[in-house]
Formats: sequence, C-alpha cells, structure tokens
Amino acid sequence: MRNIDTVIIGGGPAGLAAACACYDAGVRDVYILERDENLGGILQQCIHNGFGLQWFKEELTGPEYAQRFIDEVEKRSIPYMVNTMVLEITPDKKVYCVNPDEGVCIFQCKSIVLAMGCRERVRGNLKIPGMRPAGVYSAGLAQRLVNLEGAMPGKEVVILGSGDIGLIMARRMKWEGADVKMVCEIMPYSSGLARNIQQCLRDNGIPLKLNTTVVAIHGKQRVEGVTIAKVDENRKPIPETQEYVPCDTLLLSVGLLPENELSRGINIQMDPVTGGPKVDENRQTSVPGIFACGNVLHVHDIVDFVSKESVIAGKGAAAYCQNRGTEAVSGGVSLNPGENVRYIVPQKLVQAEACSLYFRVGSPLGAGRIILRADGEELAAKRFIRAVPGEMEELPISLEVAEKLMSAKDVVLSAEVSR
Repeated sequence: MRNIDTVIIGGGPAGLAAACACYDAGVRDVYILERDENLGGILQQCIHNGFGLQWFKEELTGPEYAQRFIDEVEKRSIPYMVNTMVLEITPDKKVYCVNPDEGVCIFQCKSIVLAMGCRERVRGNLKIPGMRPAGVYSAGLAQRLVNLEGAMPGKEVVILGSGDIGLIMARRMKWEGADVKMVCEIMPYSSGLARNIQQCLRDNGIPLKLNTTVVAIHGKQRVEGVTIAKVDENRKPIPETQEYVPCDTLLLSVGLLPENELSRGINIQMDPVTGGPKVDENRQTSVPGIFACGNVLHVHDIVDFVSKESVIAGKGAAAYCQNRGTEAVSGGVSLNPGENVRYIVPQKLVQAEACSLYFRVGSPLGAGRIILRADGEELAAKRFIRAVPGEMEELPISLEVAEKLMSAKDVVLSAEVSR
C-alpha cells in the first residue's frame, strides 16, 4: 500500500498534461500509471503531422507532440510506471494495479484522474455477415502494424468508415504501395476532419462513397472481396445496389468507444451519448475526488483540445487534494443540448466561474449561431460559417454569464441555422 496524493490512470496526452497541471498547481505527490511499454499513448503510432497547431503554435507529428509532454513530466521528476494494468478503483480512491516487476500494487489516493483514452469499434459491433478470414483489421491496428511494426496488412484495401484514422490510413496504405479501392461511409457525410478528407483522399485520388456500407465479407482463409451496397434514409442496405469489390484487406474505421470499464465499476454516472462520465466544469465525476479527461470523457478530433481539457482536470484534482474542491457533479445546474446539438461537456456547472463548453452538432449545418439560453433568456452566442459532427465546437462563457446560469432552472445550448 502506497499513499499518494494524485494518481493519473493513463500515460497518453491526456494523462501527461493532467499530471503536469496537477504538479504545477502545488500537488507534488503525483504518480502516472500506463499499461503500454512507453508513455505517449496513441500518439506513438500517429507519425503524420498536423498536431500542436493550437497548443504549441507549430506543426508537429504525434510522437513529437507526445515527447514535448514527456519532457515536461521528466523535468518535474513526476514518477510513472509503464507495463502497469489498473485492475480496479474504489469509491474511497484505492487503485489496484499489477506490474510484471512489482506484482500487485495498491495506491491510496486523495484524488484520481481517469485518462484511459478510448478503443475502436470492431467487426463484432457491426454484425457484417461472412466467415472470419484473415485480413479484417481495425484502422488503428493497421496503423500500428505499418508505423511501428513495419508490417503491411495487405495489398488491395477497402476501408469502411470515414473517421480520421480511416482517412489517414487510406493515405498511408496508398503511400506504402497498396491499392486502396475506396472508402465507404454509411452516413451522407464524412465523420472526419475536412483537412483529412482533402489531404488524404482527394489529393491521392481515393474515392469516398457516401451512403454506402459493406454488407458481406467473402473468403475463408483470407479476405477475397467484399460486397458493398447503398443505404436508404434509415441506413438500411438497398439490395439492388449491391456491388462486389475484390480485395484482400478490409479496414474498419467505424468509431471510438471511451474506455470506461473502471468508471462503471464504481458506478460513476455516465452520459449515454458521449459514452464517458458526466462531469462538472472542473472535470469532476459524480464520485467526489475522481476526475476524467481526454478521450475517456468524450472522443476528441484534435489532441490540442485533449491537452487543454486535461489541464482543467489536473488543476481540479490538485484543488481537491488541497481541500479547495467543489461538490460532486450530482449537484449544480444541468446544461442541456438543444436544437442540432448532440451533447455538451461539461454536463453540469457547480460553481460560478468562466469556462468553455465543448459540444458537437448532430448533422452538417450551414451558417448560423450557437446560442446559450437560461430560462429562455439568451446569455451567450457565437456565429459559425459551418458546423459538422466531425469537428468539436467550443463556446467560452464569462464569469458574469456563469453567475446567471447558477440561478437558472433550464439551461439549453442550441445551434440555429440562419434563415
């Protein structure tokens, strides 16, 4: 048993930023637990550029971005353990983990920051008919194989799903010599960033087929081909549009799921839309002293937002250790998604302070306004030229607005299109 002020579960970009922020806020007894063999999380395999434009004001690759934060952790001499699997956390903030060098370890903490990231949806989530041949990979696994292991998954590739990892892997496989036949997307719009659609698909001549899905996988020992089909407005395949596409590899980029088994084990209140915990403006969950940030809270499209949010969680964890923390998220005023808004993070405010609301729209929108209303009164607004589900939006609110929200009964955030 070790007594630690704050334990950070996860050594990816979220955990690293939270650890540094917690340390800088005055809590020096911080410990990072990471299950991989290195710090850095998913960024280790994201060797493409485009990271850090907001946080560092320069363009970096994923490993470069991660190394900046690893250097900050080491500069502060924050201890960490890699190859360490956290097995369980308890409401009284005990962390049980196992490590090949030290065996089972128990940490008694004052606060915990959850930064476990997310995992990919796999073929089993999609129920695609067919045998179970070799050649079906998630896009993230294919990325690890190519970028870290130096192994090519296949030579003739079809990609299902237009998430950012799928778009990036379409380009990567093309550059490595594979014939990327197409990217299929069941929705009428891509779920990836606009810059990735341009740079990864259009610039490389890779077709994007919207309103299209894979309805069958062919082959017994190895993938021999797939059958694709158009879908109707209810996303049901249209039989007469079926087309056979020969290939030896199918990559799946069909969404990410926040890794919240530990959270559910202590009955933290979860948001059914984000798949992550419900939190307040300090990223504190419904269990006092336990905070969440990064992709375990909600899936981000830009790592700079992860770092920004994780600093908030780290500061919140430090404040709780110093007995400056707020009540758990079960109190406070609820923030409700309104017209065209899928979800809002944080879901509640428990004290009046300036902060930012992060949210996603439910479908692509033209020019309009983001409007925050309390009991029908407009308190904050921001114009947008366009908004798409693949890009997270931010609405800053001032201290004056936050004070008004605390006394409101009905707070709604809406995205209203200009008429």
